[in-house]
Amino acid sequence: MPLFRKVPVVIEAIQFLDTGEAIAAVSGLVGDLHVDYANPSAPVLRIETLEGVMTAQVGDWIIKGVKGECYPCKPDIFNATYVPEV
Repeated sequence: MPLFRKVPVVIEAIQFLDTGEAIAAVSGLVGDLHVDYANPSAPVLRIETLEGVMTAQVGDWIIKGVKGECYPCKPDIFNATYVPEV
């Protein structure tokens, strides 16, 4: 089976934390957003993506892709896929 390597691209990403500063930063990245506090101990962020509305939990990374699209990414996948740009 053929193997493929992912083309390296630089992305913008912010980790969703339940702080005013982090929520403001995510809002600056994605625009309109909604944090659902139905369960105050586990708020979720609802993000409009190309595939529809997705939810992010505290600790997930919010990524802005190469075409300006935003989507959530679990921390383990993010850490396995991305490194800080220096």
